[in-house]
Amino acid sequence: MSKQRLLILSLFVVCLSAIIGYLDSIKTRFYIFDPEQLHTLAQRALIANGHLKNIDGKLIPIPQENANTTRPVIDYIVAELRKTIDTRYLTNEEEWIFNNAGGAMGAMFIIHASFTEYLIIFGTPLGTEGHTGLHTADDYFHILYGEQWAFSAGSLDKEIYQAGSVHYLPKGTSKQFKMHKGCWALEYARGWIPPMMPFGLADTLTSTLDFKTFYHTIRISGREMIRNLLQGKI
Repeated sequence: MSKQRLLILSLFVVCLSAIIGYLDSIKTRFYIFDPEQLHTLAQRALIANGHLKNIDGKLIPIPQENANTTRPVIDYIVAELRKTIDTRYLTNEEEWIFNNAGGAMGAMFIIHASFTEYLIIFGTPLGTEGHTGLHTADDYFHILYGEQWAFSAGSLDKEIYQAGSVHYLPKGTSKQFKMHKGCWALEYARGWIPPMMPFGLADTLTSTLDFKTFYHTIRISGREMIRNLLQGKI
């Protein structure tokens, strides 16, 4: 490689690094969701529908007959979000698609997707387990039904997350997780979302070959990211 080309390449890398660094420093300006408020909303939805009970100041999960009881909880959350978040940034309809990632399988519908945040309902009535992935965003997994189990390498016992609790996974960390028997959750990620996409799509190319789901995942998430970008929401 000539000295001139090496110089041009070096300048490109420096400029790109500067742009990425600047965007990373201001990304918090574009967040429209708050983790604590989402946690409070999830708990309110569970209390309103008889999934949580306040006993001596402590919220206790109430066993549910089946996962269908989660439907009004989801409806409550979406309705409240439409009252408090500018609806321009939320999806217009409930489109369910399968998701295979890290060896785990479930279904999801996207409430919001942009370059710095996503908010989805995710779960399965059957149970599943796998790898969380190693991501460029913080992840907040608000349990609405059932239990999620998790553990980090080096731990000898599992973490247990029940309805009303939240499993926080900081960016750059990973765990094994299991949605025991059946579990539904409100999942919120904040950080850089595009680098997470390969993790969410790789199992289709290497295992399931479910290209219909692959297409709809890209179609819906890409549509929402671009739509929000055009509205000034990175």
